[in-house]
Amino acid sequence: MLKKGDKAPDFTTVDESGNPFKLSDYLGQKVVLYFFPRDFTPGCTTQACSLRDGFESIDTAGMKVFGISGGAAELHVKFIKRYNLPFHILVDSDLKIAELYDSRSKLSTLGFGTKRVTYLINEEGVIEEIIGGNMGVEKIDVGNHAEQIMRVWNLKLS
Repeated sequence: MLKKGDKAPDFTTVDESGNPFKLSDYLGQKVVLYFFPRDFTPGCTTQACSLRDGFESIDTAGMKVFGISGGAAELHVKFIKRYNLPFHILVDSDLKIAELYDSRSKLSTLGFGTKRVTYLINEEGVIEEIIGGNMGVEKIDVGNHAEQIMRVWNLKLS
């Protein structure tokens, strides 16, 4: 079980457009890695839109945001376009990354591959905080998730 202070497990995948992604390429930057169950569901849409609406503040604070879910890349593309999301959604179709991050859902056989959990990873690649999941400091508030993330690093949305 991952916890605050652990080194964030490195992984390689692709984003919604097929571009390669490797977490360790972001050492030296703060990373928001948020796992969500499924594109286009009400809670996941609300959460993504909260991050979209707070993105300017999050970006200005130097954080890189990446969503990750078990859905297909094509569905991620449609989700991003429909809601004008300014961040990438990483592909985890075999749910191996979700397993690596203790985020695989028991409902994965029903198409809900991951639990709703966000890892805040510092510049050294260490988990600074976890929101949601079993080890999180608090439950994820999908409508105010951007504010929750900023609060962890003692920042405010502008």
